[in-house]
Amino acid sequence: MRNCYDGLVDAVMGSTAITVSNCNFRDHNEVMLFGATNGYTQDETMQITVAFNHFDEGLVQRMPRCRYGFVHVVNNDYSHWHEYAIGGSQHPTIISQGNRFIAPQNPFAKQVTMRAYAPQSEWKNWLWTSEDDLLLNGAFFVESGDLKKKGSFNKRDSLAARPGKFVEELTRFSGALHCVENTPC
Repeated sequence: MRNCYDGLVDAVMGSTAITVSNCNFRDHNEVMLFGATNGYTQDETMQITVAFNHFDEGLVQRMPRCRYGFVHVVNNDYSHWHEYAIGGSQHPTIISQGNRFIAPQNPFAKQVTMRAYAPQSEWKNWLWTSEDDLLLNGAFFVESGDLKKKGSFNKRDSLAARPGKFVEELTRFSGALHCVENTPC
């Protein structure tokens, strides 16, 4: 997916039980937005999984940006971003597991995470965790919240993650299939 008007993937207005997987994203500013507006509190029940995607060249931000809800970001390959990879506002829970983050050369864009419209005194209580992520080229993930609650979400309702060192293999076929008519794909 690439070069569209506005976001490539938006989940809003109380949408839930969504999985975004096996996509190849490139050449876009605002890639994914989860949550309608800061005032739409019905998005608090939103549950989204982002898995096995490749975030490729020409991406700027929102991979995803989350307002409210529970977002499981698992085994994705973040090889390019210009501002940040994962962002949020309105106290979302973000569990990042087994992703590979390769920071850009820009020394001011090494941070994977971005919290919007909230002072640190507020966002320090949002649960954002990084487990088995592979952070390369100076990339860093700012965790927050009560890290003792890291494993308190229901493992039965989430995808099991592989360590970040396996991401290149797990995402190698992301994107559109290249099938030939009348032959197995």
